[in-house]
Amino acid sequence: MRKASSLTALFTLLVAVILCCSNVNFAQNREKFVISAKAGGINAITGQADVHAKGGSEWQQLSITDDLDSGDRVRTANDGRVEILLNPGSYLRVGGDSEVELLNNALENLEVRLLRGTAIVEATGADGLELNINISTPHTKLAIVRQGLYRLNVIPNDTTELIVRKGRVILSDDSHTKVKGGNKVVFSATNVSVAKLTKEEKKSEESIDNWSKERAETLAKANRRISDRMMTSAFASFRDWDPFSRSSAGLWFYNRSAGCYTFLPFYYGWGSPYGNSYSTSIYSPFGYSRGNWPQPVNNPNGSNGTPSGGTPSGGYTHPTRPVTTPTTNPSGSFGTPMGRRERPIDPDTGARMPNKNLEPSRPD
Repeated sequence: MRKASSLTALFTLLVAVILCCSNVNFAQNREKFVISAKAGGINAITGQADVHAKGGSEWQQLSITDDLDSGDRVRTANDGRVEILLNPGSYLRVGGDSEVELLNNALENLEVRLLRGTAIVEATGADGLELNINISTPHTKLAIVRQGLYRLNVIPNDTTELIVRKGRVILSDDSHTKVKGGNKVVFSATNVSVAKLTKEEKKSEESIDNWSKERAETLAKANRRISDRMMTSAFASFRDWDPFSRSSAGLWFYNRSAGCYTFLPFYYGWGSPYGNSYSTSIYSPFGYSRGNWPQPVNNPNGSNGTPSGGTPSGGYTHPTRPVTTPTTNPSGSFGTPMGRRERPIDPDTGARMPNKNLEPSRPD
């Protein structure tokens, strides 16, 4: 009898070890693929959250290593919050007691449906860049077309409230109404009303608003702490892979020290609508290539990779694929002649940014 009990205990231990190793390997595999242009990745979770896979029979606990497919749904408890990656540079942050479905995870036709509760979209982009983030609720459908901050509140069988703090959306009504920042739209089953935000509404913030702002700061910091060594190692693994797409202006880059994906723009000059800068990009503001990253492409303004002044515009041309041979110089840095590299100024602090050839420290 004692022998049988020992065998049962040993079997239980082995099963636990196997499951543990499987979870670790899954997490490691996600970290291995540090470059991604896909939507649907789970980037942060607090509190209780569950996922219902398309075609599944029941809800299961949501994991930070999950990647949603089209048709998957996520719900949160009262204390739950979830951050979901949209197109590179844009995030969907779901508040407590909410439910959302990823209808389509293709970047060319990205669509999310908020069934109930609250969600915030932080859409990062350059001035004039056309985004294509489609949002639907039980009462309406709209498209986010500009960088900005958007908050939706859905009360089932009642109304949907849209607050556009910054940016622009296009409503799916007959006139394709454009709603700019500083406005609130209320949708019901029979009516749509648009009004300017009051002073009280502009200042009003709830826990989801504060959490969204904190996440934006964390992700911008994770971008600034991407080192040359991390970038070279990442792109060296994708020599036969073409990550560049007309539907995107950057990539998701997994920063292990921060434990999350952050936005890596193709070119310099990007920032969060919260005011944080994404100062690490594939191209420097001075037009030189870095390590194994793609070579810059000349544009009509006479600079490489970005228009003059480092500000993105329609003159930017996406490259075709990363180069496979880094260029070096006697100073030991990649792609830059000695004495010509000048450290850019961090818009957050006004100070010169540190050299990017050092390993990053862990975020605060």
